[in-house]
Amino acid sequence: MNVETKLYRFGGHTIRVRLERPWTFKALTQRQLELTARLRRGEDIGVESVPADRQEQLSVNESLMGMEEMTREIWDTLSKTERMEYRHALDFLQYAPFEVSEGDPVFTLTVRAEVPAWLEESRPAWKMVTAVDELPPYYYGYTYEGKTIYEYLMTRESRAGYFVMDRDYTEGDYYPCPRVIGRVTQFQINTSLMIQYTFATAGLSTLLLHASVTRYEGRGNLFFGVSGTGKSTHSRLWHDYVPGSDLMNDDNPVIRFEDGQCLVYGSPWSGKTLCYRNVVAPVNALVRLEQFPENRISRLEPLQAYASVIAAVSTIRWNHDIMSLLVPTIERVAMTVPCFQLKCRPDEEAVAVCKAAVYPSGH
Repeated sequence: MNVETKLYRFGGHTIRVRLERPWTFKALTQRQLELTARLRRGEDIGVESVPADRQEQLSVNESLMGMEEMTREIWDTLSKTERMEYRHALDFLQYAPFEVSEGDPVFTLTVRAEVPAWLEESRPAWKMVTAVDELPPYYYGYTYEGKTIYEYLMTRESRAGYFVMDRDYTEGDYYPCPRVIGRVTQFQINTSLMIQYTFATAGLSTLLLHASVTRYEGRGNLFFGVSGTGKSTHSRLWHDYVPGSDLMNDDNPVIRFEDGQCLVYGSPWSGKTLCYRNVVAPVNALVRLEQFPENRISRLEPLQAYASVIAAVSTIRWNHDIMSLLVPTIERVAMTVPCFQLKCRPDEEAVAVCKAAVYPSGH
């Protein structure tokens, strides 16, 4: 069977993605090749955070990344074969800055050509362990004979595909359902890769953190909090008011301890902001945000820091084995990295208050 393979490295770990025909990696345009070469070097190409009140920045970022929508005019010129190829071409542009030619992968994810019969036949024996079904897309997690199975649905009646991992999480298979278009499959592959990355690196002093990270004076500051708190807004304010600061990632950076140092890495998962820079920096501080009518900041004690960080980590709480591997790293972050709580307004003063606390030497 014809298979395409690519390797990517971020967070200090290499992963492998394999696509069975008819699925293929979408070819990058010349402009995108040039942009991803710059991102691979860690350059800032001008992508900015997309706060809730600045959605117009999304189209600006898409243009900066060289992203182009398929138009009706172009579609009408394609042959039947070309349309079929387009539907099965998966866009890995966000991963391209992290592509490498060699390395030992911590896991492999394979996108399969068709759903195997055993999946549906074994369904009555699956044990449900988790469900995320308040809003679409819906996710249901199961275990079966040592395997972990995720079922993805775009609506209550529309199944998108299945993601299956083996017992040690080093091999994963994504099975798109028949007639599901490439854009939906791409979305679910991203989700599957994030899940498998969390599982496979849990014992490697590695965390995925739901945060926006801004670098200043060579060190990363991670802003996190409950959804809607204003993580992207605060990062954007740093860029507006602190010359020399730059955005590393706006949604899911990787934290890893290496040679006793806590590092933060850019990743292919940056939410709406499309910030896919291959960068790494020592962690300067973690800052939990909370909306408030005044700007106040306080240093958290280790126990408070632990409770704050664990809430922001991409964890698999139903899997006790994985949690037992993640907890020591979370504890280490809480004990060794300065962690603050910033109650704030979305304004310039909030940045000044935060900067004074996380850079007490006055830089």
